[in-house]
Amino acid sequence: MPDLTSFFRFACALPLAAALAIFAAAPAAAEETALPRDLPASTGPIAIGSSETPARYVQDSGDIDENILLPAQGPHDDEDRKWARDYFAVAGGVITVPSYNGSDERNILPAFYFRGRFKGFAFSTRGTNFQVDLIRQKRGQKTDIKFGPIINLRSDRTGRIKDAQVEALGEKKLAVEAGVSAGITHTGVVTSGYDQVGLRVVALKDISGRHGSWVVSPTIDYGTPLSKRAYIGMSASMNVYGKGFGRYYFDVDPAGSAASGLPVYSGAGRKATAGKYTIGVAGAYGLSGDLRKGFVLIGGAQYGRLTGRYGDSPIVGIAGSRSQWLAGGGIAYQF
Repeated sequence: MPDLTSFFRFACALPLAAALAIFAAAPAAAEETALPRDLPASTGPIAIGSSETPARYVQDSGDIDENILLPAQGPHDDEDRKWARDYFAVAGGVITVPSYNGSDERNILPAFYFRGRFKGFAFSTRGTNFQVDLIRQKRGQKTDIKFGPIINLRSDRTGRIKDAQVEALGEKKLAVEAGVSAGITHTGVVTSGYDQVGLRVVALKDISGRHGSWVVSPTIDYGTPLSKRAYIGMSASMNVYGKGFGRYYFDVDPAGSAASGLPVYSGAGRKATAGKYTIGVAGAYGLSGDLRKGFVLIGGAQYGRLTGRYGDSPIVGIAGSRSQWLAGGGIAYQF
């Protein structure tokens, strides 16, 4: 929930693989919610097993962990319109995160989010990354395939390090990563004709010469509207890291050991491995009474755990913690 990076991904602190965007980073929760334009007028809960006719117009969905909500709102219905309706959404708030990936100290930071769709093409920012879906979404389709480029700025351990031993290892340089995001979501699965389940994979490669490696993050997420004004989503993901990533961020060389007092460690960079899993939940509440327009309250939380050789790293096992919590909240506006 959302690497909730859910509803938001906070702006300068966590790597893509480490955050669920919490708010809609919810903005740590669904890339776009499946709230159709023609929901019943009642604001009551949608019953499981409801026989409501499936919506004619549905939203993209996708990353429950990175932006649980912000359903699209557009102009009056146009029977000749071919593509899903245009919309734009912005969000801001605060998020509490570990001071580095593996830390047991926390920072409180501002968070932001911007996303939209124009003529069927969807795009979104998630804190320090930007991605575009090059497969246009048609009006009313229930199964949505996504594929497009993504670029990310990884700022882990570039500042705000609260642990003195890890700080003594030296700050890392900002890494620029590029790659692709691909996935598929389907609307109308379990509770009604409006819920969504999605599978997606993000693959990133360092193009700046910092860690010189890659990260692959498969994710599964689910979200459902509870009414016209309330939505909840959940997500689970696993981050697989290349050798260079572990060597750069989690190993401790002899010089670093002498400076910090932490033991020498080379296990994280020994081979590619699944180094972290995350689970998250996020929700949203439409202040206008309709999630598809106006102001929306958003919030979420995510639990992550560093595993195997990553969890055994001294910056985690001695100076930090395997358990990683994120939480945040804010307000969004869609138009």
